[in-house]
Amino acid sequence: MDPSTTAGIRTGASITEQYLARYEKAAAGAGDPAGLLPVTGAQRRFLLARRLAPGGRPDIVPLFFAFPRGTVDVERLRAAAGHLAAVHPALRMRPDVLRGAPVQRFGAPVAQVERVVPRSGESATAALRRTLLEWSAEGPPFRLFLADAHSSLDPQGGGAPLSSAAGAVEILALALDHAVCDEQSLGRISADLADAYERRLGPDDVPPHRAAEEAAGYREAVHLQLDAEKRASRPESLAYWARRIAPASAPTGGAPTPVTSTRTQQPRPTGALQTRLPIRADDGRATAFPVLLGACGSAARALTEADAPGRTPLLGYPWGGRPAAAPDVLGCFLNTVVHPVTARGLDDLTTTWWDDLDHADTPFDEVVRAARSAAVPWTGRLDGLLTFEDLHRRPPLRLGGVAGREVHIDGRPLQAPFAVSVSYGTDLLVRMAWDRDAVPAGRAHDAFARMTAELAGEPAGHAPVG
Repeated sequence: MDPSTTAGIRTGASITEQYLARYEKAAAGAGDPAGLLPVTGAQRRFLLARRLAPGGRPDIVPLFFAFPRGTVDVERLRAAAGHLAAVHPALRMRPDVLRGAPVQRFGAPVAQVERVVPRSGESATAALRRTLLEWSAEGPPFRLFLADAHSSLDPQGGGAPLSSAAGAVEILALALDHAVCDEQSLGRISADLADAYERRLGPDDVPPHRAAEEAAGYREAVHLQLDAEKRASRPESLAYWARRIAPASAPTGGAPTPVTSTRTQQPRPTGALQTRLPIRADDGRATAFPVLLGACGSAARALTEADAPGRTPLLGYPWGGRPAAAPDVLGCFLNTVVHPVTARGLDDLTTTWWDDLDHADTPFDEVVRAARSAAVPWTGRLDGLLTFEDLHRRPPLRLGGVAGREVHIDGRPLQAPFAVSVSYGTDLLVRMAWDRDAVPAGRAHDAFARMTAELAGEPAGHAPVG
């Protein structure tokens, strides 16, 4: 993009500044200002997506754990979950709109814990999938569902049996509204839930002074996050992202893959693949992530080149942590960073990635506006999503002295034509889900083979697929 093109980028108030001005005006007339907070940039995006989704369904982050049947005491679990909601303000957050400004209100410390009974002919995994798809916009953002996996052949995302020679299992789904959690929060929730369950704690066991300290810490962290987002929305940051996304405006030579309206009443059918890859001794998060970006970019090119040859796919990945000096509280302190997929070597990709991280606090909606202000015809639609979780930061969920075995149940709605999830533990678990209405199955399998072969350092087409 010609440098003069960036002259069109707006240099007035940023989206975050405009939002905070509206919020402060609305909050000034609120009856309970102490129970009110602004939303972070990521929360702002999630709440907007919720308004566009069928039935106002939010984006859900679920974890699934298999326990030996009879391990989990539901009433004890309900008390422990209520204890977490009483401790952590984010788990009491309720989204609202006040005089046109999105806000978050603190509600009562409630967590939903239920047994799910499969319908006739329905497996436990299907019952849990159905329950999550029926998530009501009303209710707490932290919910747990337990289902009995009565059959050793109960299917799951990867196709492996859930039961074993040791006996039948029950599956616990730990689910959160994404607007209240990020990767860092998941580790804390697993540890705190296990501790509260072990000590038989409930919501009444939280001293008032601790609840007040946690609320003050959460308030401070939210404001520090918004301060960081304001700093990352200066004209130089906006010009950077406009330059980065400019390749997406190149002629495509074909039409992009059509996407059905997000107002479709039924979830779109998805496909799923997964494989496990060994980890080399010198692998680490900082060095591995550019490799993942490159491999996921190869999959994106394989999925888009047939319909739109020459077009630069755009990937999104969550990144971020608590702002500097912010308390270590639960919440949603991340951003969706945009990665244009351009053919380049790993060294160049790594260098560019580090440059991107210097600007990673710029809110996604600000990046979209910057691109459009610089005459880049991008609507904010992403071609794919990549998430990376370091399992060393999330301890196993232990209930009653028993560690749950994490399992994966696919079929949740996708926010892009395809999504790749990578879990970094003793090995690399690579999973890909795709929208069957947007991506042919054969092309998805080819893209997954290309991606996993690149990650494994093998010739394309020879990576194991499980």
